[in-house]
Amino acid sequence: MHVLAVRDDGVPLGTGRLLHGASAAARTGGAAGVGSLGRLAVTKEARGLGVGVALVRAVEEAARAHGLTAVDLHAQTHALGFYERLGYEAYGPEFPDAGIPHRAMRRAL
Repeated sequence: MHVLAVRDDGVPLGTGRLLHGASAAARTGGAAGVGSLGRLAVTKEARGLGVGVALVRAVEEAARAHGLTAVDLHAQTHALGFYERLGYEAYGPEFPDAGIPHRAMRRAL
C-alpha cells in the first residue's frame, strides 16, 4: 500500500509505503502483526512543512486498518531523530543498506 502527498495543484510532495503480511516478514523478522514502513521520501521543497510526519501517520493508520499492532522501519542513521520524535525506538546494531548506515526501528500502534 502506498501513500502520496500532493499539493492542491497535484504536484507530488512525498510518498511512503506499507508492507504487511508475508511481504513484511523479511523486514520485520517475521513478527506477526508488524508492518514495514519504507520508501518514505519528501521533496526538498516540502521538507520542514510536516509532510513527512503526515505520511508516517497515514502509513500507521493504514497499518491499524489492516489489524497490525506495530510498524517497523529501517531508518538512515541521520533520520533517527525524526522517527524518535514520532515514537519509534531503535533496536539492534547499525547496518549498511546501499552503502548508507541504517538502524531498525519499531513503534507500537
